[in-house]
Amino acid sequence: MLSAVEECCCHMIGGDQAGAINSGRMLLQAKTIESDAMRPEDEQLPVGTTAAYGLQHVLTMYGGIVAVPLIVGQAAGLAPADIGLLITASLFAGGLATLLQTLGLPFLGAQLPLVQGVSFASVATIIAVLTGGGDLPTVFGAVMVASFVGFLVTPVLSRITKFFPPLVNGIVVTTIGMTLMPVAANWAMGGNRNAPDYGSVPNIGLAGLTLLLVLVLSKLGRSSISRLSILLSMVIGTLVATALGMADFSRVATGPIFSFPTFFHFGMPRFETAAIFSMMIVVVVILVETSADILAVSEIIGTKVDSRRLGNGLRADMASSVLAPIFGSFTQSAFAQNVGLVAVTGVKSRFVVAAGGMILVTLGLLPVMGRVIAAVPPSVLGGAGIVLFGTVAASGIRTLSKVDYDGNMNLIIVATSLGFGMIPIAAPQFYHNFPAWFETIFHSGISSAALMAICLNLLFNHFRAGNPERPSVLAEGAERTLRYQSITDLRDGDYFRDGKLFNADGKEIVCAPSPAHGH
Repeated sequence: MLSAVEECCCHMIGGDQAGAINSGRMLLQAKTIESDAMRPEDEQLPVGTTAAYGLQHVLTMYGGIVAVPLIVGQAAGLAPADIGLLITASLFAGGLATLLQTLGLPFLGAQLPLVQGVSFASVATIIAVLTGGGDLPTVFGAVMVASFVGFLVTPVLSRITKFFPPLVNGIVVTTIGMTLMPVAANWAMGGNRNAPDYGSVPNIGLAGLTLLLVLVLSKLGRSSISRLSILLSMVIGTLVATALGMADFSRVATGPIFSFPTFFHFGMPRFETAAIFSMMIVVVVILVETSADILAVSEIIGTKVDSRRLGNGLRADMASSVLAPIFGSFTQSAFAQNVGLVAVTGVKSRFVVAAGGMILVTLGLLPVMGRVIAAVPPSVLGGAGIVLFGTVAASGIRTLSKVDYDGNMNLIIVATSLGFGMIPIAAPQFYHNFPAWFETIFHSGISSAALMAICLNLLFNHFRAGNPERPSVLAEGAERTLRYQSITDLRDGDYFRDGKLFNADGKEIVCAPSPAHGH
């Protein structure tokens, strides 16, 4: 639509010129729409390919999404049938949250290839509530209230993207990858620490075989096979495990084929102040981690995320967490391992992840399908996880390689933040004697590194008072200078090797000593 000034001008210069202006504006609008539609995450693949890649996402995160309801169900003393309902609810809620995050609604959803699922960050607090005299309705009430508060504060968090430069993003993404490696190692060893074969050679050997298959298919397979290397490796690894008697499908036929999650199956939520306060700390951690995942996947696929889009993603996270307890699930967040899958496969389409969300919803309605996927041995997941999680760390390192380290304190920021983030990984009991709220925040290496990186970035790069002109020897030295005369003396084909100068024929050129230094 033309503005009032433009309409006036059109009447003054005549119909032909007005038509030209209209045509020009329509062309500009068409180009703008086309530019918006060319985002890498908006790529649409064939239906079969989309479904296959979506299933690959589900297989990647399935072990993680069912782990939380298993742990919580056991801590709550639930019967196996009720634990199964918690698992079904988590699959169903995770699928709905994934659809909201990838497809989006007004003001909800980052529209990025992010898989959502029940967050590990809430496990310690949930168990603390249960062992402190609370029950599942108390947990669900705390999740709903804390998530609603988180929903309200997302506009503040989404407007501080300037405090998440590549320096901070790289630190956080690198830490995400390294934090997930113990998960892959646990899977590779068998997944169940109490099992007699935990850490056995056959388990680790199966993980190694899966890893080898990923590498071979990535190297020798065609483009389509290479992109599906994770999924194909899992399928082949599971078949090998079945042949060796290491996979158990006997429980697949046990239980109902179809069931819909019952609303408030475990009772109406109850709201207790102490539980809500503890869960609000968890929500802060989740918001920090989800922000890191959103920024990480945007860096990997090469798309722009501004404060509005980040806010939409965080609101989708919190809205999903508010609704999840209705079905019997807990706080929802983006899964970091699937960020690694996006990096490994190079498939950037958000519709692929939306297909994974539909599969999760289906698994939540068809427990028999969930039991089939649950039969995939943890060792197979571990072999694939080494590549996936390592790729996340490598993506962070690539981002850090683009940071300027000349004449500043960035190297110290990276070193301190990564070291701080590794403390909970190297010593899981490090914060055991600290207050519960402190342990909840800093027990996560991701949130530890993120908070340290943000604070140090503010201290050294935003509040510059007190910074030395020449940083410490831990940072790189001052900028190099080169005399113009030295450049003009070089000839075409000259090159340096091992500290010596050679000409195009490979003969060494004698360098005269510097008169200023006498050497």
